[in-house]
Amino acid sequence: MKSSIVFLIAIAFLPLLNGCSKQPMERHHTILAFGTLIEVTLYNVEQQIADQAFDELDNNFKMFHEMWSPWQAGSLMRINTLLPTGKRFSAGPSVIPLIQQSIKLADDTNHLYNPAIGQLINLWQFHKNSEPDIQPPAAEKIASLVTQNPRMTNLHLDGVQLSSDNPAVQLNFGAFAKGYAIDLSMDYLKSLGIKNAIINTGGDLKAIGSHGQRPWRIAIRHPRNSSVLASIETDGEESVFTSGDYERFYFYNNKRYHHILDPRTGYPATESQSVTVIHNQSGLADAAATALFIAGPDEWYGIAKKLGLKQVMLIDKQGKIHVTPAMKQRLIFNAKIEATLIVSPAL
Repeated sequence: MKSSIVFLIAIAFLPLLNGCSKQPMERHHTILAFGTLIEVTLYNVEQQIADQAFDELDNNFKMFHEMWSPWQAGSLMRINTLLPTGKRFSAGPSVIPLIQQSIKLADDTNHLYNPAIGQLINLWQFHKNSEPDIQPPAAEKIASLVTQNPRMTNLHLDGVQLSSDNPAVQLNFGAFAKGYAIDLSMDYLKSLGIKNAIINTGGDLKAIGSHGQRPWRIAIRHPRNSSVLASIETDGEESVFTSGDYERFYFYNNKRYHHILDPRTGYPATESQSVTVIHNQSGLADAAATALFIAGPDEWYGIAKKLGLKQVMLIDKQGKIHVTPAMKQRLIFNAKIEATLIVSPAL
């Protein structure tokens, strides 16, 4: 909720430590989940509290991954097995909040954020992008799924009872679950009295508080090379999420295919290189970045307005940067990079 210069995509936080030594009260921890390394940094936190937090986050992220993975035995896999029957069944309570929030987000993004296209995602096999023999699916298989038009509106949720009137519906929350997990994890850190922290999941992150006397500083990568396009300084509790065509992709017959699929065509979206969204809710920012990427330069503004977003940056396929006024005020561009900016009306 989906210019010449390219905007950002991989987001990495820059600790900017003094010399090579860590700040005395800075704590670091790394977790492997959702197919990526999750980096947790706490500032001004006693070691005992940090250890408690890290142990709990280890357990929680493992649990999130098991419950919400479409490819691993767990709650979501069970749901996907039962949905094609058309019968009502009891859905696992761990997945119901994702379904509830995604139904609204799908509607607010004109169904460009669409977790119901799990079959289409499976067809493209981007989770196997490192395998040498991977190739795009047959055109007729893509067309068949697009014609069946699986959407979140095909789901019927009554309490914990779930069913679908479209057998093509299979759920994949890859554009929301990571953000939602960060929201839950940051809420836990705050419940321990932690006031200054970053949770960074492979470039998508949420920050609270500050890094001592200065804000957390976030670098935004250029989508077409490894340089930093711009940076921002966080302000209180903020999530920074980016969707980009460089994150997962493969080549077949000298053509590049990336993982952000347009539900309307069944193929990778073609009008954007990356989209970055800043919002206080990570789940919303996650889904919005995907939807605005698919929407592209002609449609992103209306969807961003419907979602209530204020801070968005989109780099289109030509490298032009489309940016909201509120986002433009935050960006500190790399002076070595030339950028063509298209500033939208305020949202």
